[in-house]
Amino acid sequence: MADWQSLDPEAAREAEKYENPIPSRELILARLDERGAPASREQLVDEFGLTTEEQLEALRRRLRAMERDGQLIYTRRGTYAPVDKLDLICGRVSGHRDGFGFLIPDDGSDDLFLSPAQMRLVFDGDRALARVSGLDRRGRREGAIVEVLTRAHETIVGRYFEEAGIGFVEADNPKIQQEVLVSPGRTAGARIGQFVEIKITHWPTSRFQPQGDIIEVIGNYMAPGMEIDVALRSYDIPHVWPEAVIKEAHKLKPEVEEKDKEKRVDLRHLPFVTIDGEDARDFDDAVFCEKNGSRWKLFSGGWKLYVAIADVSHYVKVGSALDEEATRRGNSVYFPERVVPMLPEELSNGLCSLNPHVDRLAMVCEMSISKAGKIVDYQFYEAVIHSHARLTYNKVSTMLEKPKSTEGKALCGEYKEVLPHLKQLYALYQVLLAARHERGAIDFETQETRIVFGEGRKIAEIRPTQRNDAHKLIEECMLAANVATALFMQKHAIPSLYRVHDGPPSERVEKLKAFLAELGLALHKGKEGPTPKDYQKLLQGIQDRPDFHLIQTVMLRSLSQAVYSADNNGHFGLNYEAYTHFTSPIRRYPDLLVHRAIRSVIRSKQETPHVQRAGAATMPKARIYPYDEAALEKLGEQCSMTERRADEATRDVVNWLKCEFMQDRVGESFEGVITAVTGFGIFVELRDIYVEGLVHVTGLPGDYYHFDPVHHRLSGERTGRTFRLGDSVEVTVMRVDLDERKIDFELSGKQLAAPIGRKGAGSDRREAAPAKGNAKGSKTRSRGSKPAAQAKQQAQAERHAAPPPASSPRKRGAGKVQALDVAPELLAQAEEMLGNTDVKKSRTVKQALLADAKSGGKAKTSAAGKGAGKSKSGKPSRHRKGAAKPKAEGAPSKPRAKS
Repeated sequence: MADWQSLDPEAAREAEKYENPIPSRELILARLDERGAPASREQLVDEFGLTTEEQLEALRRRLRAMERDGQLIYTRRGTYAPVDKLDLICGRVSGHRDGFGFLIPDDGSDDLFLSPAQMRLVFDGDRALARVSGLDRRGRREGAIVEVLTRAHETIVGRYFEEAGIGFVEADNPKIQQEVLVSPGRTAGARIGQFVEIKITHWPTSRFQPQGDIIEVIGNYMAPGMEIDVALRSYDIPHVWPEAVIKEAHKLKPEVEEKDKEKRVDLRHLPFVTIDGEDARDFDDAVFCEKNGSRWKLFSGGWKLYVAIADVSHYVKVGSALDEEATRRGNSVYFPERVVPMLPEELSNGLCSLNPHVDRLAMVCEMSISKAGKIVDYQFYEAVIHSHARLTYNKVSTMLEKPKSTEGKALCGEYKEVLPHLKQLYALYQVLLAARHERGAIDFETQETRIVFGEGRKIAEIRPTQRNDAHKLIEECMLAANVATALFMQKHAIPSLYRVHDGPPSERVEKLKAFLAELGLALHKGKEGPTPKDYQKLLQGIQDRPDFHLIQTVMLRSLSQAVYSADNNGHFGLNYEAYTHFTSPIRRYPDLLVHRAIRSVIRSKQETPHVQRAGAATMPKARIYPYDEAALEKLGEQCSMTERRADEATRDVVNWLKCEFMQDRVGESFEGVITAVTGFGIFVELRDIYVEGLVHVTGLPGDYYHFDPVHHRLSGERTGRTFRLGDSVEVTVMRVDLDERKIDFELSGKQLAAPIGRKGAGSDRREAAPAKGNAKGSKTRSRGSKPAAQAKQQAQAERHAAPPPASSPRKRGAGKVQALDVAPELLAQAEEMLGNTDVKKSRTVKQALLADAKSGGKAKTSAAGKGAGKSKSGKPSRHRKGAAKPKAEGAPSKPRAKS
């Protein structure tokens, strides 16, 4: 087989990419298939007739890469075999806080259940090969780990503890249950209870725990701001600038140099303004609007809209240290009162930011928009602008919506220079909004919140954010610019990143239709899938219904998540055939890539009416935009990942802060709304407080409860009692667990009769039989303990359930009471009382716990029994997961608020 190139279907591709080509992956797999047996590297070298050192090294690397990607497995005999020939499954490990996990196959087939014993070999996020080891009683596959392909974590963030003189770290990530042993002498001076970052030096095996060296002591458990420091490391968010990036940033001048303003379209005479929130620090975009002039007489009555975007690509060059770090970060991350920027502040808040009353470089999208709200022409060009005012949403809203109020008159006088153009913007916005409704874009009414800090960084309140017409005005301007950009990319056949939002998956549509049918509603008719117009029409038709928010929530959860992709599949939610991101290059890397794509056309010799040139020199495309579709697809995956990573990290921080906010409210009762229903309980959001917690199914009134995922409800088998998404309930805060970011509720006394807004048990005539294919539903008993198989079933349902609201339980560990060094027996009785609605008893036990902790476990325990501080064997109890932890050094007696 020396003439392997004649047999290789990808020989041309290999010859184009490499000077000394070797057999492609496809040929290697085909050869191993033909052999009918595994082969060593030496055997493959002989069979392919490879002779040069370069070819031998290239084959070695290719085989390792195929092994890493799950195409091959390296056997104990030193040979390579195709994974599919060994009936092995390649996938990603997803851990669960209860110790077990799942392997999610790459091919999209059903998950494999991984027992706690198997999960001890891997970490959450690892890529691994597994084999089917058996079936459970319901016929579902269980797996056994064969080989770990890639590790998801080189370091782990957690809290440091000691036991019998041995140090270990308990991961903050609830999906990682292994304790990582600390190598002797490698504690970095960490004290018990402190947050640390540990680098793994020895991976877990069937016989040994993972081991590592502490490389950083992050800080004390309850130190202000610790929640952000932990999240940054737990989610691997880059937050320290490399030295090369700092050097490049320091080389830039604080203001735009005169030479950089040359050979650009000069728009400094136009009164551009920025409109952002009160606390915004980086200004990506500025806008200006006027009635159309003579240039577009055919479209008289329309507007000319200028959207000027910070020209980040002028400063961040391809392949520079700044560019590489921006690629790693992917986007800025916005935590409460702290931002981790994608670019250094010299750029993000300084040279690139369109600050008022200074000259700035910009990439401008100039659009002509008809009085029907259609983009009829557009141009892109490099420009220099001068922002005439830094406005806020509230100021603009007051000037446009309340101009005759005292504040409105004062603001109109202060900003009289730009007021006429703001009025034109407002008129254009109303036209664009009408066009949006005509187009059929989906417009969900979601509620966002903001954490407000008071004195001493104590959380004062969680406040809903209000969206006014100024927010929507800017949003419509940015949408128009993004659409014009997507049209530009398609017109000039430029490979690019698009913002893609696929339509809802068919199985979700079927569940949504079944849910709506119960309410006498229909999403659409016909065999084809629903369109955005169908969604929007339904939303408009239910505006006045009392269950509007319930229906909207179910509709929203039926949609898929938007991603970045080199393939333009359109944007379902906005109902655009092509859509991209152009307007935020300071904080989003995809926008920076799009700017480079536009500049590659502006600086080319290509004849096109959609760019304006001011004499700048032409440049090779490879220097400005050296990306092909394969490279862009990888960048799209990277940017989609960093976006999800930022969302998860900020959600985790907000959950931490909400738990801290509720710690002093244990025992208090509140009214709330059921925001999610699962097989293991109901999630409730407290009214006017915007904090969510779980009422576990074991805390529901005594009955066996069936979970109906289609209709989002738990129904009692005996009583007919139903708990459904959107129901109002009254709950009592029973437990706040900062370690797990979890709040536990129980139904209040009066609530045990019937949910608020319900007629009583079994009286709701809208209740239908469980969905087809799940005739009996998922039966869950509300009293007593669950059998092990049922617990696994519930946990699997929990993993596959739609993501619960932001404060769903995430992390395991001890609760507020368990932070003390308290005897397990006393703790167990305390937990039993704390699970009771008798708040007075709970407080008594808390006082006993405090007294016991202060006396080193020697306090009398008449309130909770004898033997505190000792195990059943009579020996002092030692820390284990779920047990009382040694008191953390540096932890304040009362939790302090953090930003």
